[in-house]
Amino acid sequence: MASIEDFRKIELKVAKIKEVQEHPNADRLYVIIVDLGDKTKQIVAGIRGSYQKEELIGKQVVVVDNLDPAVLRGVESQGMLLAASDETGIVIVSPAREVKLGSVVK
Repeated sequence: MASIEDFRKIELKVAKIKEVQEHPNADRLYVIIVDLGDKTKQIVAGIRGSYQKEELIGKQVVVVDNLDPAVLRGVESQGMLLAASDETGIVIVSPAREVKLGSVVK
């Protein structure tokens, strides 16, 4: 079991997707540039089979902002985009209304 203190270590923030490109070395991954208000980050996300690039641009999403960078199939990812999945596919976690970029999710 995780404690509330464990959960507080994770920085969840609202970002807006600015750019989306196909990952050059993976069919299921996108390379996504997100705007957190005070900075931008590049995130590699396995959502290519569920979303077209065009429907992602401008969408507000929830990201994990304080992860160490990781290299996924040769491309650096500087965070993680939150999504849920079930037998019907993958869906991005997004606020119910527009909020200020960088807003903390708690």
